[in-house]
Amino acid sequence: MTEPEAGRAQTLVPARNGAALQRYRDVLIALIAFAVLASLPLFTGSKALLDFVIRCSAYGLFATSLNLLVGYTGLTSFGHGMFFGLGAYSFGLIMQKLGVPIPVAFVATLAITAVVAAIIGAICVRLKEIYFAFVTLAFQMLIHSTILSWASFTGGDQGLRGGIPRPASLGIHLSNHVHLYVTSCALLILGLLAMRQIAQSPFGYTLRMIRDNAARASFLGIDVWRAKLTVFVLAALFASMGGMVMALFVSGAYPEFAYWTISGEAIFINMLGGVSTFLGPMVGTVLLLLLNDTVTRFTEYHGIVLGVVILFFALGLRKGLLDFVAEWYAHRRETGEGR
Repeated sequence: MTEPEAGRAQTLVPARNGAALQRYRDVLIALIAFAVLASLPLFTGSKALLDFVIRCSAYGLFATSLNLLVGYTGLTSFGHGMFFGLGAYSFGLIMQKLGVPIPVAFVATLAITAVVAAIIGAICVRLKEIYFAFVTLAFQMLIHSTILSWASFTGGDQGLRGGIPRPASLGIHLSNHVHLYVTSCALLILGLLAMRQIAQSPFGYTLRMIRDNAARASFLGIDVWRAKLTVFVLAALFASMGGMVMALFVSGAYPEFAYWTISGEAIFINMLGGVSTFLGPMVGTVLLLLLNDTVTRFTEYHGIVLGVVILFFALGLRKGLLDFVAEWYAHRRETGEGR
């Protein structure tokens, strides 16, 4: 081995060891988080609290998947909610019409989502900035209109009637509320862990390069269109997972799941929690649902209150909560190192 090659090898070994250590740490944190969440029913009999965590699981997967596009790739989608709705409807219809085991319906729904996302993404990711945002919104409106119009199949504005069957599978009875809760937590943790690995992988750093300077990335030999399409499909899959969790929770699927407002909620969640940190959307999810539940309990004008909060973050802070925490921590480290 020549001296330059030996030098490169010595540089790569610590980098690989550091990446492996980061993966092990992420897995350990995920296991601890799941253990804490799964043990919650042992310490509380509050069905409302368990329901809140299930909703956080559904919206957390959805919002974090959007951050793969917005925060890591620089693609602002106004129509990401179509995949949340697609996941809920595809899963519900497969269970109602075919009666297959839940894991089979889960995989089939992901396959359907991947195909639809690949077709839509192949068109959208070629577009720039505002055009990308509004064309994704147009596709969401198309899917929402299809759901409303095809009433004989989707139930129209009434949604899927009759509930979603929940047959026992692998010893898990999702008709049991605790089983449903633990399954939702497992899907949340697995989804977040998978997205974390994507974000920290070489592909994730390629996305950051595209976000910062797509022209330079292309000049360096990166297939920008393919990278954007890949992350578009991946984000759609995790949004679809969130839709399936919600469908299981409410035992149905409704047109609101695919309406443009749900995409707006996901964007606001990212604004609230922050897009510069991985857990920002998850924090934003918890805060928004808490805010929604609290405001709804005291006033029927919750839309006005949420509008004021959105204006405060958009015009006042201009950053999410975890963005401020990350900046404060980075400044503290720099100050400490400078002493």
